[in-house]
Amino acid sequence: MDRSRDPLRGPGEPMEQGNGQEPDAQQALTGRIPLAVVVVDGAGLVSHWSTGARRLFGHARDEAVGRPAADLLPVSGALPDEPRAVAAYEDYDAYRDFGADLEASLGGRTSYPAAGRARLGEPGPDRIDVLWWAYPLVGPGPERLLVLAADTAGLHQEEDESVVERIAPGFALHTEFDGADELARRLPEILPSMSVGESSRIVSQVLELGYPVLEFSQSDRVPVTPDWGVPRRAERRARRQRAQAAAGNPQPRAARDEVEQDLEYAAVREHLEFLNEVSGRIGTSLDLAQTIIEVSRAVVPRFTDVAGTYLREQVVAGEGFPDGAPDATTMWHRVALEHTDEPGRWDDVVPVGESMPFPVHTPFFQCMTTGQPVLVPRISEEMGTKIAAQFEKRDIRPLISNRSMLVVPLKARNVVLGFMILLRHPERPVFNDMDRVTGAELAARAGLVLDNARMYTYQESVAETLQDSMLPHIAPRMAGCDIATRYLPGTLLGRVGGDWFDSVKLPGARTALVVGDVMGHGLNSAAMMGQLRTAVQTMAALDLPPAQLLRNLDDLAQRLGDQYLATCLYAVYDPIAGELQMANAGHIPPVIVRADDGRSELLELPTGAPIGVGGVPFETVRVPVEPGDRLVMCTDGLVEMRGEDIGVGLATLCESAAHPAASMDDACDTIIRALNTRGGRKDDVALLMARLNGVTQEDVAHWQLDREPRAAGRARRLVREQLAGWGLGAVVENAELLVSELVTNAVRHAGGGRIDLRLVRTDVLLCEVEDAEHSLPTLCSAGPEDEAGRGLSVVERLAREWGASRSAAGKSVWFELGLPRRRG
Repeated sequence: MDRSRDPLRGPGEPMEQGNGQEPDAQQALTGRIPLAVVVVDGAGLVSHWSTGARRLFGHARDEAVGRPAADLLPVSGALPDEPRAVAAYEDYDAYRDFGADLEASLGGRTSYPAAGRARLGEPGPDRIDVLWWAYPLVGPGPERLLVLAADTAGLHQEEDESVVERIAPGFALHTEFDGADELARRLPEILPSMSVGESSRIVSQVLELGYPVLEFSQSDRVPVTPDWGVPRRAERRARRQRAQAAAGNPQPRAARDEVEQDLEYAAVREHLEFLNEVSGRIGTSLDLAQTIIEVSRAVVPRFTDVAGTYLREQVVAGEGFPDGAPDATTMWHRVALEHTDEPGRWDDVVPVGESMPFPVHTPFFQCMTTGQPVLVPRISEEMGTKIAAQFEKRDIRPLISNRSMLVVPLKARNVVLGFMILLRHPERPVFNDMDRVTGAELAARAGLVLDNARMYTYQESVAETLQDSMLPHIAPRMAGCDIATRYLPGTLLGRVGGDWFDSVKLPGARTALVVGDVMGHGLNSAAMMGQLRTAVQTMAALDLPPAQLLRNLDDLAQRLGDQYLATCLYAVYDPIAGELQMANAGHIPPVIVRADDGRSELLELPTGAPIGVGGVPFETVRVPVEPGDRLVMCTDGLVEMRGEDIGVGLATLCESAAHPAASMDDACDTIIRALNTRGGRKDDVALLMARLNGVTQEDVAHWQLDREPRAAGRARRLVREQLAGWGLGAVVENAELLVSELVTNAVRHAGGGRIDLRLVRTDVLLCEVEDAEHSLPTLCSAGPEDEAGRGLSVVERLAREWGASRSAAGKSVWFELGLPRRRG
C-alpha cells in the first residue's frame, strides 16, 4: 500500500521510525490536529477568535474580540511542573514559560516566533495540556500576532501516553515535508473574517518564519496542519486500520464502515457548525441593504469563493410580497457580489445594481422556478457559453469556466425572493451533495432574514407615505405672520412616528398654530396622528377657544380608544390685538424670542394632561406679543436625549432660538444643528416657528352699521373710500359688490342688533361682516325664476377665498381678494 497517497494520513505523517521510538507510539501521532487560531492587533486586543479557540479557552467569539489577549489566555505557568516532565524538556531550552514568551510577543518585543507547552486551569483532572505557537506579524494591516494552540489530548494514545510527554512544539521550514504547504491552503479557511489579502499576507509570513511542527527529538519532527473537525476517535481508528492493513491484517468490513460513519459524522458536524456561525452573522439589523451584505459576506471565503445575490424587483423596491411564480421575463437585480479574486476583476463584467432576466436553459431559471438548489460540479465550456450569452458585449467565460457552481434559492413562505450563485475556484474541491444540503439550509435562513428586512422596509415605506400625506404643506405667509417648519424622522427607533404641526386660518385675520405628538411609533401612530390632526382642523374652523378645543379633542380621543394618547400645544395668534392665546395638553412649553432685545424664554403655561387621559381641565393663557417676536414650538424628540435631563435640551433650544438669522428657514436650521448634533436622538421631531409681524392700526378699518335697508349702500361707500385711501382702486369694484351681498344677507336674515364691517389689509384684502344670527349661510343653487339665493354664488365666483364661522355674539362671514404687490 502506498501510504504517501493515503488520504487519511495527516500531511507529513512519518512513514518510518528512524529515531528508536516504538512504531505504535509513533503512529499514534498525527500532524493534523484541531488548532485554535487567535489574531492580536498592535494594542494587544483580539481581532480574530476561531471556533477552535472558543473550544479550547472557553470564550465565545463575541466575548473575545476586542478584549486584551492576555486576559483570554489564562495559562498558569510553564509546563512541566513535575520532575518527569522537566527531564523530558531539558533538551528543549528554547521553550520557556508560556506567559513570559507570549507576553513578550503581545508587547511586540520580539521579532521571532515562539512556541511552548503549558497547562490551563488549576491542578486536577480537568487541567488541559496545551501546545502553542506565536508568530509576530508585520504589514499594513492591524494584525501584529498570530497564535496557534492545540490540546495535546488529541495526541494521546489509549495504550501508551509516554510519547506525548516527550513531544514539544517547534518550527521548521515547510519545504522539509511533503504536503506541508497544506497550511497555506487550510489556514485561510479558519480565518473567515479576514480578507483574501490579509489572509494571504499572514500565511506567507508564517511560512517564512517556520512551519509549526511537533518534535520528538532534534531529527524527528511532524508538521502540523489544522484539523477541519474530524473527531479524534475517527482518526485513531483510521490510523489503527491503516497500521493493521500494512501488517497484512486488515480489519473487517464492519470496522471500516464504522470509520466511514465517523468521518461522515465529522463532516456533518462541520457543516452544522458553519451554519450556526453564519446564523449569528446575518440578520443583525432590519435594514434590507445591510442584510444583503451580511448574507453575501457570511459565505465567502469559507464556503465559497464567489457569491452573487439576486433579488426580485418587488423586493428591492420595498413593495409588497411578489405575486406569481417567476418566469423568463422576471427581472432580477444583482444586489451584492463578494469574491476572493483580485479587486476589480468582477466589477466591470457583473456590476452590482444591474437588472436582467434569465432564460429557461440556465441553472438559474431552474432554481428560481423549482425553488430547489441546483448543483453544477464543473461549468463546462458549453454551459459557460450559454450563461455568457446573457451578458452583452462582456465575456464572462474566463470568470466562470471550470468552476464548481451551486445555485440556491432565497425563499420565504414558499415564495422565491431571489437566489445566490456560489462559485468555487477550480483548484478547490467541487460542491458535493453535502454542500448542496448546507447551501439550501443557508439559503433558507438567509431567505427568512431577508423577508423580515423586506417586510420591515415595506411597512416603513407605507408608514412614511402615510405620514408624508398627512403632514401639511403650510403656506410660508399667513395674515400677520411668517411660518417655517421642519420634520425629522426618528433615528434609533422606527423612523415613522406621530409628530405633527399645522396652521389654520381663522376669522379676524387670526391664525391657529398647532404642534402635537402621538405616543408611540410606526404605522398605528401615523394613522392616529392623521385622525387627531383632522379633528383639530375641524374644531379650529369652529373658532373654539384653545382650552375648549383641547377639551373636545380629549373627549374624542377617549371615545376612539385607550391607545389614543398624545400631547398637544394649541395657540391662536391675533395680529391686530397683538396677542397669543395658548393652551397646553402635556406638551413641552414653547419659546418666545423678543424682537426688542433678542432675549428668549420658555413660556410658563399650565401643563395639563395628555390628550386621551381625561378628567383634567385645560386653561387658556393670554400672552401679549410685539411685531417681530418669534414663537418656537416643537416636540420633545428635539430636546430629549438618552441619558440627559430634558432641561439641558430646553436650555439649548432657548439659546439657539435667540441666534440672529437671515431668514426663518435659516433660524430653523440653526436650532436643528444645535440640538441634532449631540447624538442619542431616537424620536422623530416636529418644529414650527412663527414670526409674529402683527397688523398695524393703519391697515385696519372698522365700522358699525344699523340693520336697515340703507346699510348695503353705506357699506359700499365706506369700502370705496377706504380702498381709495389705501391706493387699492384695482379691487374696488369687486369689493363693493361682495360687501353689498354680505351686508344685504345680514340685513335680511339677522335676528337683530347691529352689523359690524371690518377691512384688514395684509398680503390680501380681508373683509368681514358680523351679525347676531348664529345660523351659518349655505351656498344655494338658484333657479331661473328664483329671486334669492344668488348672493353667495357671486361671492364664490369672485372671491379668492370665503367662509363663515360662529362666534360668541353670532356669526362672521368673510371673503378675501388678492392685492397687487406693494411697492417699496
